[in-house]
Amino acid sequence: MTKTYNLMDLDCANCAAKMEAAINKLDGVTSATVSFMTQKLILEADDISDDLMKRIQKVCKKVEPDCRIAY
Repeated sequence: MTKTYNLMDLDCANCAAKMEAAINKLDGVTSATVSFMTQKLILEADDISDDLMKRIQKVCKKVEPDCRIAY
């Protein structure tokens, strides 16, 4: 399953790269792409559960405290 999410307040390309690398390491994530230019997260996973999204949000907040995922 692949879904696209809007990222709010993503302020730097380096942070986007760090988020992408960290999200790709999470259990259950097949592939993740974070684009600073489009302010989007493209997520591919077998099951995109609330638990997975909470873990992804936690990773994003750790890298960029003001960043939010709109879903």
